Amino acid sequence: MSRKNRKENNKDSRREVRRESRSRDRAAFIADMFREFSDRKFSLKQLAAASGGADREGRNTTRDVLVQMLSDGFIEECSRDRYRLSSRHQPRFEGVVCGASSGALFVRLDGDEQQEVYISRRNAHNALDGDHVRIVMSRRVRSGASPEGVVVEIVERSRKPYVGVASLTHTSIFVTPDSKRLGMDIYLPKKLYADVRDGDKVAVRIVSWDEGTRLPVGEIVDILGPAGDNDTEMHAILAEYDLPYRFDDEVLGAAAAIPAAITEADYAERRDFRQVTTFTIDPADAKDFDDALSVRRLSDGVWEVGVHIADVTHYVTPGSVLDTEAYDRGTSVYLVDRTVPMLPERLSNELCSLRPKEESLCFSAVFTINEELELLDEWFGRTVIYSDRRFAYEEAQQVIETGRGDYAEEILTLNRLAQGLRRERFRRGAISFEREEVRFRLDENGRPLGVYVKEQKEANQMIEEFMLLANRRVAEFCGRRMQNGRKVARTMVYRVHDEPNEEKLTRFREFITRFGYSFRASKGRAVAKEMNKLIRQVHDRPEANAVSTLAVRSMAKAYYTTDNIGHYGLAFPYYTHFTSPIRRYPDMMVHRLLARYLAGGKSADRNELEERCAYASDREIVAAEAERASIKYKMVEFMRDKIGEEFDGCVSGMSEWGIYVELNDTHIEGMAFLRDIEDDFYVFDQARYQIEGRSTGRTFTLGTPVRVRVKGADLRRRTLDFELILK
Repeated sequence: MSRKNRKENNKDSRREVRRESRSRDRAAFIADMFREFSDRKFSLKQLAAASGGADREGRNTTRDVLVQMLSDGFIEECSRDRYRLSSRHQPRFEGVVCGASSGALFVRLDGDEQQEVYISRRNAHNALDGDHVRIVMSRRVRSGASPEGVVVEIVERSRKPYVGVASLTHTSIFVTPDSKRLGMDIYLPKKLYADVRDGDKVAVRIVSWDEGTRLPVGEIVDILGPAGDNDTEMHAILAEYDLPYRFDDEVLGAAAAIPAAITEADYAERRDFRQVTTFTIDPADAKDFDDALSVRRLSDGVWEVGVHIADVTHYVTPGSVLDTEAYDRGTSVYLVDRTVPMLPERLSNELCSLRPKEESLCFSAVFTINEELELLDEWFGRTVIYSDRRFAYEEAQQVIETGRGDYAEEILTLNRLAQGLRRERFRRGAISFEREEVRFRLDENGRPLGVYVKEQKEANQMIEEFMLLANRRVAEFCGRRMQNGRKVARTMVYRVHDEPNEEKLTRFREFITRFGYSFRASKGRAVAKEMNKLIRQVHDRPEANAVSTLAVRSMAKAYYTTDNIGHYGLAFPYYTHFTSPIRRYPDMMVHRLLARYLAGGKSADRNELEERCAYASDREIVAAEAERASIKYKMVEFMRDKIGEEFDGCVSGMSEWGIYVELNDTHIEGMAFLRDIEDDFYVFDQARYQIEGRSTGRTFTLGTPVRVRVKGADLRRRTLDFELILK
């Protein structure tokens, strides 16, 4: 080969090496682009230009790179000449699907419950509300909008049941869920469920939903009974929130086996309060009495006050069948017409009920206090008491108001001390959130005959203040032990309430300002002072209940933890739940910790208790949601025979599609849809928080008095439809 040819070959080789090098560099650059913008789609032209190859050669090289990436499965062609990172190479996130009543789906990401990713139905791949899923992002986040994603795997199907009404065909059962979150029927083969009748309300769990099939397949968890029956509907609410409504035979058997007799050993190890005046004060319809007060004069102006709590942990031992059941339930659930207890009635209504004219075992907090509200001494320990009298709140209130009646001196003394403690609490910065509570008068079948607002009077406040005193002093005793002048850390279960979130508070302040109220504080104890001032200002005004609701939402939520940050709303540096172990599992935990530390035991394991605290907080939220659902159901049931009737109310909220109206005196709430208002076209002005008619200029805002006609009452959805009557 001639020298000239060798020279040309060397040039070609070097040119080929440079071309291969540029190709590798371009491939690496393009791969990085796909990884960095995993939710984007790119054309060949865009990729060539971005990688420095806008000319013909660059486009050809880019095409070669894309062909190889397609072959390797690194990218996928999503439309003509547009490519994106293949789903198996995209960053993956896990979370829980949350269905909205509108039918939309969101995934709340693990480890960041504030981050929600929108999932369209076509990208859900049969994922349903409550499922734990794996997703990839499909669209970059725009300012103010939720990111969008695609479900690539259902990690675990939710075990939570859906509640709905069964419709039977010759071979099939189709269950239409009450909740709008599912948005479709559930299929069941009829041959497996011969006991189901047309119109029955059932609880159904999803077992499968294969790709390409129209409906998910379910299995029946329970047949609740005919739709519309009161027991059926209350059980349906419990089933909807996966709450139990009966005890297993094993649990009932364990409760029945507990001996009722108080032994000589019990008397010997307890402080005897049987000769001290003691009574209970509870709602008139209460069936269990788990706390009592005792009082006696020690000297002029000095009193001994005992807060006596049923000694549940004497009967329920750690790790027992009853203890496991109590932990699983977490709390009693209070529906409108019934209590679903945390523990069987053998305990809640018998052994641990401080019934009048009977001796009972208690865990007590006993305080020596003078008229200046100074705590001169305190004692904690196990006791035996004798309840002299059972008062209803109304009976105790009559004694307070008239100064006459059974144990008048004792009740008046306790009330005087309690009112002093209450004033001191608010002086220190406690917040007065006292929203009115709706109650129902029911017939023997549980149907509502009337609605009234529960009043909180001094008798209620008296019990509340002494329970608060016991809770905070037990918390401080356990959590703030001093030894040789130094604080010794001991693990404790606290009930905490954090300071308000400044962002939420800013939104609340802006909202309140629109209605002529001022709210100057932004953090610290000044927020509590301003909040109390605002609540006093709105008292007896039409918007009072709505403002109180929004104020509560602007605050942090209380929860259980071993990490003490104090209780902001009560203005207590230490606080716990000690006073209701028959209906709250954390109180049982506190009783055991108190007994442990009184006996000189070492600090308990923090990790185990923290896990239990988190679970108890979750169960409390679920129970509260079920309780609210039962109230909504009874409200709708009460209004069902009032279709066409007119009522006065006020605007309690608004949205893009309607005005929420709360009826005067009853606090029953429904919605008047904007599309049904005939005199104008109405729109929601979020900036001013008002509904405004475009032509008439008529406006509706929070607290605006209105008159409505009841248009519809949907028991299945638990919703009321109103029609505005315009003058």
